[in-house]
Amino acid sequence: MRFGWVLASALLLNAVTVSAEPAPELKLLSEHPVDGMRGGNLSGLAVCGKDLWTVSDRDDDQIYRLDIRDQVWQAETVRVDVPSLPDSGLPWGLRVRTWGAQFVRGGDLDFEGITCDNAGNRYIVSEAHAAVLQVSPQGTASWLKISPMLVREARASGMLLHFNALFEGLTVNPAGDEIWLAAERERRGLLKIKRQQTVWDCDGGCVLFSEDGVEMQPPQFPKARAVTRDFADLSLFNGKLFTLERNAYQICRRDAVTAKVERCWSFAEEALQPQRRYSQAFGLAEALVVDADGAWIGLDNNDGVRADGEKRPIVWRFAAPEGGWSARP
Repeated sequence: MRFGWVLASALLLNAVTVSAEPAPELKLLSEHPVDGMRGGNLSGLAVCGKDLWTVSDRDDDQIYRLDIRDQVWQAETVRVDVPSLPDSGLPWGLRVRTWGAQFVRGGDLDFEGITCDNAGNRYIVSEAHAAVLQVSPQGTASWLKISPMLVREARASGMLLHFNALFEGLTVNPAGDEIWLAAERERRGLLKIKRQQTVWDCDGGCVLFSEDGVEMQPPQFPKARAVTRDFADLSLFNGKLFTLERNAYQICRRDAVTAKVERCWSFAEEALQPQRRYSQAFGLAEALVVDADGAWIGLDNNDGVRADGEKRPIVWRFAAPEGGWSARP
């Protein structure tokens, strides 16, 4: 019995990520409650030109342009006529659970991320169906034709095996011909597809990186414990991938080809101030945009109420780290 306990403890220690030194903390510049989202549950952010856009994972037929002129932001509804879904290659069991979930939580498509290319096209990932919707600047919506190899390779690598743990975020290059996708958890990973004439396919292989295991919540988290490693969103800036790592309360810069982590920054110190805490036992950051001056981080509070009584979705603005996002450790 004692040997088994020691062995289990050793395996847990090996699975937990322990940082050699704490990630530097980002500085919070402002926070903005968001009014006007029908379904709440802000789950993605994107900058298109001068406009900031968001989606809700409870709304299938609309996205939102954010009016950011005041401290409290207003979400302006933009209707989307979504066509019939393509077959992404997900197995029957996952599809059935998705079908049933819409009657409990609302929202069949489960939009979990939005991104934009330089032409103003918006790309929205449906977690429930492992599909990507493109909305043109004129508002016309169409599903990308994605090779079934994407889901096939992801599942062969241990990703996309569990309900509500599929694609949680995406980002696109400025030219609009390469997309990176984040598999959320159990296993988490990063994948890439490239437009090849009319079909988006793997360029060599789809899977850049995948990993399993747990990591410790930051010490500022009440009763911090080891939780599943996850990704909540992606952003592409200056040729680098930036991952929003929700349970670790950090943003990490990664190589866009290998997905190898290069440096991380924490936002735990500001996010976990007593007045900003929620009773939920996991991170709530779901949306990320990185730019030269800083980062936008959006929270999906799952209708939960913050310690100070705020119950609307929140977007934070953090300053870029000292030396910029390209700074070496």
